[in-house]
Amino acid sequence: MKRLLASCCLLLAACAGTPSHPQDPLEPMNRAVYRFNDVADRNVLKPVAKAYRAVTPQPVRTGVGNFFDNLRDVYSAANNAVQGKGENALNDVLRVSFNSTFGLLGLIDVATPMGLKNNKTTLGDTFAHYGWQNSSYLVLPLLGPSTVRDGTGTLLTIAGEPSIYHSNGDANAARVLNAINTREKLLGLDDVVDGAALDGYSYIRDGFLQIRAHQLNQTPAKQQEEDDIDIDQLVDEPAQDASAPAAVKP
Repeated sequence: MKRLLASCCLLLAACAGTPSHPQDPLEPMNRAVYRFNDVADRNVLKPVAKAYRAVTPQPVRTGVGNFFDNLRDVYSAANNAVQGKGENALNDVLRVSFNSTFGLLGLIDVATPMGLKNNKTTLGDTFAHYGWQNSSYLVLPLLGPSTVRDGTGTLLTIAGEPSIYHSNGDANAARVLNAINTREKLLGLDDVVDGAALDGYSYIRDGFLQIRAHQLNQTPAKQQEEDDIDIDQLVDEPAQDASAPAAVKP
């Protein structure tokens, strides 16, 4: 009995230390941060977001979202310029110009109805553009799913945010408001995740990596593994006796 228990413990330890996704070598750490984020969200951010929805009219919430979206256009314009995408950079500059003036400092999105596309790009996209294509999955504390590449870009962007505000206090207050407003838009999504999969971590990770690969015109890691299968080897393998039980892989 002791040997059986020891064997089970070793098997569980081996499974815990083996990433379940080729792009997630940091899975043990990521799962720990995911659990921390989940507790913080359920006990703090989600209740605050519900209260925010209850006391804040929809037009005000929309205006807050538009304001921060306008700020993201500023970063997008800079990144598109660095990537050499002049047309996209000009589009972003025009969006910021119209929304900041006629849109009352970005509270109203007048640029989109005018035909100016909302084509956000980030510092992570810039890193990918210049060669940092493959990057491991990373869960950021409080910020959620990312990659090492995109997380680096996010942290550098956050570090530069105080320069557009009067003080660090204003920057922190803006971050909190943005986080609450963003979380309010996602109310109900956690119920979808909980109902869709037994392992919410894997569900969110796989979905995020697929979306990110699509945005960067990349092939998801799991699909690459499937494409690398040697069909000739499979065909040349001797057929098993149908009357014999197939070998079960550990």
